[in-house]
Amino acid sequence: MEDITVSELREKLENKEDFLFIDVREEWEYEEDNLGALNIPLGQLPHQLKDYIKDRNKEIVVQCRSGARSGNAKKYMETQGFNKVRNLLGGMLAYRAMEEEED
Repeated sequence: MEDITVSELREKLENKEDFLFIDVREEWEYEEDNLGALNIPLGQLPHQLKDYIKDRNKEIVVQCRSGARSGNAKKYMETQGFNKVRNLLGGMLAYRAMEEEED
């Protein structure tokens, strides 16, 4: 599935759309700044994925700091049969930069 831009994600969040939002950064990174996603660090994803996701057809958005770890998470999840996974392009850095540009 096609990745997602920061503006598309913001629209989904504002419209309270039904999708699973996962932040794969480490816990300390998540505590410093987050968008309200479920925090499952990348290293724990293989162990916790099935605990949180029952519907393999549900849209899932994964994010990290820059988009690299979430890109890896997307690839892994696709190998596990999840077919609607989207990576947040640019991650939190791009999301916060978009917000700063608007101020």
